[in-house]
Amino acid sequence: MMKLISVSVLALAASTACAMAAETSACLITKTDTNPFFVKMREGAEAKARELGLTLNSYAGKVDGDNETQVAAVETCIANGAKGILITPSSTSAIVPSIEAARAAGMLVIALDTPLDPIDAADMTFATDNYHAGVLIGEWAKGKLGDKAKEAKIAFLDLDVSQPTVGVLRDQGFMEGFGIDIGDPNQWGDESDPRIVGHDVTQGNEEGGRKAMENLLAKDPMINVVYTINEPAAAGAYEALKSMGREKDVLIVSVDGGCPGVQNVADGVIGATSQQYPLLMASKGIEAIAAYAKDGTKPAATEGKAFFDTGVSLVTDQPVEGVSSISVARGQEMCWG
Repeated sequence: MMKLISVSVLALAASTACAMAAETSACLITKTDTNPFFVKMREGAEAKARELGLTLNSYAGKVDGDNETQVAAVETCIANGAKGILITPSSTSAIVPSIEAARAAGMLVIALDTPLDPIDAADMTFATDNYHAGVLIGEWAKGKLGDKAKEAKIAFLDLDVSQPTVGVLRDQGFMEGFGIDIGDPNQWGDESDPRIVGHDVTQGNEEGGRKAMENLLAKDPMINVVYTINEPAAAGAYEALKSMGREKDVLIVSVDGGCPGVQNVADGVIGATSQQYPLLMASKGIEAIAAYAKDGTKPAATEGKAFFDTGVSLVTDQPVEGVSSISVARGQEMCWG
């Protein structure tokens, strides 16, 4: 009789465990489903979910900045009883009420790449230190120019008008690295440094980068340094400069580290880029949801930071003394997209 009870209990436990495993699902919500950065993020999440036996449902905004679609995705995840959400928020503050609802429903919410405003609206953020990524390209540009940095004419090709965002962090980090007084670190556009020609927005794509570059060149055709939010925007800026015959004498820096962007460093389109690692962000996020589903464990931040730092490396074949960097060849081994 005891043996029968033991077998029944074991069978019930196994059945319950299988049911729990089958019911454990996670959601990935990205800004878009076309940017190679988010494509690689989805690949990393899918691979890790398969490995850990989680069901992953993926959603994306129609364009960068599409908060409404992301809100609808969060509501769907809540209704479906997902255990956790990984999200790259298009609007860092407008999405917060939806995130609060998800957490109130018992879900673990992790922001990927882009912190929420406030950052503790999510349980944790897994991201590049985007400010440090900006500092690296700012230090490199300053070192590359040498004494000419004092007379630079700088164009800033940002993401969009929403502030604060990941774009603000990169922008302000660049300024610090280059030696510019940033004013309010939570926004761009309030600086008084005469070297700044201006800011324009790109929506993080090539066409946006081209138009923004054209706008700023109309303001000052002698721009010689261009900060770009990402490598697609940098590619667009290069095309605008090329149409004016200025592509050889303007220094372009960027952030992302996708394979096309690293190739553009190799080809001389971009001088240096800060490489980040979206696959790692997503796979670590899925691991965190699996741990939370198992025993309620929540992820911890990197020591000394308010988020989990997934790392960044400056990629260039023109190293500058005092600025840590890796070669283009190494960047190509680690790139994505």
